Amino acid sequence: MKVYISATLRNFFGKNSQVEAPVDTVRKALAYLISTYPEGEKVLYDENKKVRDFIQIYVNNKKLTVETIWDATLPEETEILLLPAIAGGAPTDAPVESLISDERRKAVSFDDSEIERFGKHLMLRDIGVKGQKRIKAAKVVVVGAGALGSPVIQYLAAAGVGTIKVIDFDEVSLENLQSQVIHGTRDLKRPKVASAKDKVKNINRNIDFIAEKEELKASNIWEEIEGYDLVVDCTDNYKARYLINDACALHGVPVVFGAIYQFEGQVGVFNLDGGPCYRCQYPSPPPSGLIPSCAEGGAISPLPGIVGSIQANEALKLILGIGEHLNGKLLHIDSLNLTSRILKVERNCNCPICGNNPTITDVEEIDYEDLCGLKAKDEVPVEGFSPEELAKKIDNGDPMTIIDVREPHERAILRFPNAIVIPIGQLVRRIKELDPNKDTVFVCKQGKRSELAINTLREAGYTGPLYNLKGGIDAMKDIMFTHEGAWL
Repeated sequence: MKVYISATLRNFFGKNSQVEAPVDTVRKALAYLISTYPEGEKVLYDENKKVRDFIQIYVNNKKLTVETIWDATLPEETEILLLPAIAGGAPTDAPVESLISDERRKAVSFDDSEIERFGKHLMLRDIGVKGQKRIKAAKVVVVGAGALGSPVIQYLAAAGVGTIKVIDFDEVSLENLQSQVIHGTRDLKRPKVASAKDKVKNINRNIDFIAEKEELKASNIWEEIEGYDLVVDCTDNYKARYLINDACALHGVPVVFGAIYQFEGQVGVFNLDGGPCYRCQYPSPPPSGLIPSCAEGGAISPLPGIVGSIQANEALKLILGIGEHLNGKLLHIDSLNLTSRILKVERNCNCPICGNNPTITDVEEIDYEDLCGLKAKDEVPVEGFSPEELAKKIDNGDPMTIIDVREPHERAILRFPNAIVIPIGQLVRRIKELDPNKDTVFVCKQGKRSELAINTLREAGYTGPLYNLKGGIDAMKDIMFTHEGAWL
């Protein structure tokens, strides 16, 4: 049988996208993977030897929910998919009515310029005048004005969505311009929401655009989404993704979800008409640092355009009440191999948010920093050096071992001088390469994976002094690597 491995997991399995396993059950296939690639055990299984919650297993595009099925004999042509998070019920194929009521539609009118502007929509039988009025009456929140938000915001604006609120706390940087096409060179160091507002006003000045430069938190999320018809999740981190899902699930607001990594993307619709929420698919996020984020792993520039365009398409279909939706489904796209598949997402009756007996009734009950492994654990503090401190130690020639745990493509962009390369999955078996009598400093792009490396060694019993580069190489590049050639 063939085992397809999603991009975020491939570094643990010899960088293979597909592995031929000469076995006939799921359990044997997983065992074969681990025996062939021992480094994959840490990412695939938790400390209780259970498959981690952020990884779902599909057999011939059907999700396995009962572990006993793992021992069933399967035919040779079987395809197993390991699908990680990148963040009963109503029948998912049932028609979905428009999110916009007839009363709100009838309250909308067009002027002559709008009739000309939206002529291509008005000619479509499934849209027409009534549908275009629904679009104008719609109120949509887009969280994130980055790579995914760029196409979503522009296409919703071009389609004529009447009210668009965009929430993002970040500013435009040079590295954003490769894939965040809503921004330009003149927008560098400007708030992303301000840049997005300019672009939208250039598309259609009649749109009511609300720019919110702030970080979503449990204390403000309901205030930001209350009164809106749907939320489009264009975030790039698990903390925001679970917060958005939970708040929307609790208040019955549909979410159009999207995620990207390298050459792969996912799109789904959650919290719609009794359908599943994001937690039904991925009960918990991966441990912090275990899986690189899009910012760390990169993404080919057209990919967010593909995924974001599909998100905008799903949002418009929900507003119009037409077509089939990704409610209870997950579209998985592989742009490198030019394949896609639609996977079924079941509603989990034990889900703590939308299950039969929910245990979470308010987002303020949840510590999302802790849920996503972002909060420092008091019992195991990770010591570290600031970029300035480490630079001074290097300049002074202080004895130390520097371990670089980044991926090969990251090191190709910027090498850390005199560092030893040891991937996290190899740390335990290469522990003898470390000198417990010397300081060992771990470096990665942003400082999260190096913290995981330190905790991994501690769990393995290593007693030497271990330090993390605070903020990673991103925080240090201007100190140590000031000439442009260092990035080539």
